[in-house]
Amino acid sequence: MKAPPRIDSYNLFGETAELADVLHAETIRARSELHDWELRPHRHARLHQLLVLTGGEGEADLDGNSHALTPPCLINVPRGVVHGFRFGSGTGGWVITLASDLLDQILAPGEGMRAPLEQPAVLALPAGLQDLAEQLFREYGRREFGRAQMLRGLALSVTALAARAIAEAREQGPQAQSSPLFTRFEALVERDFRLRRPLAEYAQELAVSPTHLNRIAHQATGQPASALITARVLREARRLLIYTSLTAAQVAYELGFNDPAHFSRVFARGTGLPPRKFRQQLAEGG
Repeated sequence: MKAPPRIDSYNLFGETAELADVLHAETIRARSELHDWELRPHRHARLHQLLVLTGGEGEADLDGNSHALTPPCLINVPRGVVHGFRFGSGTGGWVITLASDLLDQILAPGEGMRAPLEQPAVLALPAGLQDLAEQLFREYGRREFGRAQMLRGLALSVTALAARAIAEAREQGPQAQSSPLFTRFEALVERDFRLRRPLAEYAQELAVSPTHLNRIAHQATGQPASALITARVLREARRLLIYTSLTAAQVAYELGFNDPAHFSRVFARGTGLPPRKFRQQLAEGG
């Protein structure tokens, strides 16, 4: 029996090797020309990408949402987000790819940087970011003493400017805090959301009560912990319905539901439409 299709998941632009360097930087042209300026929807499990567009035009597909690209602009692509691009021929700029391990090194917990960076976004290019991206690209191409340290420092500056711009665009307070406990909870949800674990199991693994876990989640996001678990499941369900030909029942089983009807009810409560209607609306261009 032929296996059902899945969303392509790559380490870097279709390559299967791990990101061996501190980070990766290249021009938009270098990769796009190889694919007629179109990159099909895919995702990276452990890579975060920032695209700095300085000229040209195009369209970005981020988790099923289409964004017209009018340079100069910044595109933020968190790990796990399904993304594809169509660029006008000759579009200029850079793609900066950061491994999750590097982000863990440069982003200290509790400083409020992670929350904005975990939101896919297309926005006007922040002042100073083009110069930083160009400097990072030049440093990446060198093999001079202190290169790794320079790249880490520039990566921190680039991500800080990106986070600030996203936070301002989303009207988030600059002092938004995320506790280490909440960060650990997010990591567990990302690891186990397909297992349909009850909230009490997450709380037990974190050595806190469900009540305390809900309090921490509410402080960080304004939502209870259980709602965040459900939201992660729904986000993956949308991706599978948009980017694969899996049936609604297959999506349900993929996400750990034993009963497709139960999945359909959960999806309808969260999105306003049952899975089949959701896909039908997409097909009709709604």
